[in-house]
Amino acid sequence: MTRLSVNINKIATLRNSRGGKMPSVKDAAVNCQKFGAQGITIHPRPDERHITRKDVYEIKPLITTEFNIEGYPSEDFLKMVIEVQADQVTLVPDTDAQLTSDHGWDTWKHLGFLKDVIARLQEAGIRTSIFVDPDEKAVEGAAEIKTDRIELYTEPYATLYPIDHVKAIEPFVRAAKMAENLGIDVNAGHDLSLENLNYMYHKIPNLKEVSIGHALIADALYLGLETTIQKYLDCLK
Repeated sequence: MTRLSVNINKIATLRNSRGGKMPSVKDAAVNCQKFGAQGITIHPRPDERHITRKDVYEIKPLITTEFNIEGYPSEDFLKMVIEVQADQVTLVPDTDAQLTSDHGWDTWKHLGFLKDVIARLQEAGIRTSIFVDPDEKAVEGAAEIKTDRIELYTEPYATLYPIDHVKAIEPFVRAAKMAENLGIDVNAGHDLSLENLNYMYHKIPNLKEVSIGHALIADALYLGLETTIQKYLDCLK
């Protein structure tokens, strides 16, 4: 079974554009779970341009499924996720000013750093995942780091999918098979949508979780949140 974790960052972006409390990210977390999502993902950034530090603490008690927190493993970030006891932490190599995640870790270059960070999170009882490109060498590095999971960065797949879906999926299948052989579970995320999700689901049988935010929230503007979540869950059948 592949689980759907809904990233609610875009709800916070809309709220912050006007200030105030509307729309409520807390209500979004509750309703996404109510409508069938099997997890909630957030990505708090240092500038708090969408999810804020306060949001992290306010959302945690509302989680009845799984709380996945993404971010660069700064000391402040690590202290926060350990304090709130996230169920899963997904480490991304983003800079402070980066608009959105656009590449995975060079796992060999940052091996020592990531190994120490992951050991610290695992000691706190938190499952770890690291954001990687669909590259077998990067997956091998992830095994050396001893992460629990990798999250495959899927924007290249989403970009190529309308042109050549067979070619688009090939490196992801290879990376997922490598991870399975090395005993690492596989997540995926970034630009997955109703158009391309089902094909990836069928081609990567060991896919544990997909994290989807931008496309899902955009679809919800037209279809409604409940209907949209059901449509994404249908892609994972």
